[in-house]
Amino acid sequence: MKLMFASDIHGSLAATEAVLTRFEQSGARWLVLVGDLLYHGPRNALPDSYNPAAVAERLNQVASRAIAVRGNCDSEVDQMLLNFPITAAWQQILLGEQRLFLTHGHLYNPDNLPPLEPGDVFISGHTHIPVAEKRDGLFFFNPGSVSIPKGGFAASYGMLDEGVLSVRTLKDDAVIAQIRISP
Repeated sequence: MKLMFASDIHGSLAATEAVLTRFEQSGARWLVLVGDLLYHGPRNALPDSYNPAAVAERLNQVASRAIAVRGNCDSEVDQMLLNFPITAAWQQILLGEQRLFLTHGHLYNPDNLPPLEPGDVFISGHTHIPVAEKRDGLFFFNPGSVSIPKGGFAASYGMLDEGVLSVRTLKDDAVIAQIRISP
């Protein structure tokens, strides 16, 4: 199953449009949104083309293909604008014997993990920094941020395709980081 991951949109309509274009081009079955969808938060500058209401309208167009978790900037008010659930602190996707544990990263994170089994994949956002690595028998993946990248990285998103998780630049689809999670 092909999945696309996006995190930390923070109300940017331009980033949302770019994500949805990539999503349609990718052939991914699901768009997995790893939190911080509509609001920029008090610690972030306003992203390019900040328009949370328009972002909600655009994301609602793929509501039946969206899986989402709540970020630290997401609220019940945001949920009122969206036609798919975003208030769960975490979700899980099972791929055969492998589990993808999805969370934003402000509650569970690499330093505060939920109970996981060797081979599980911990997927989060929050830091705005891309990650694709294996440590202590677990896979860690962060697609970075599509609107407010940090650490000198470009705006990015993630893909799971044929057992490979990759972080890709939003602008030109270049691979920043990748890891094989299944044989």
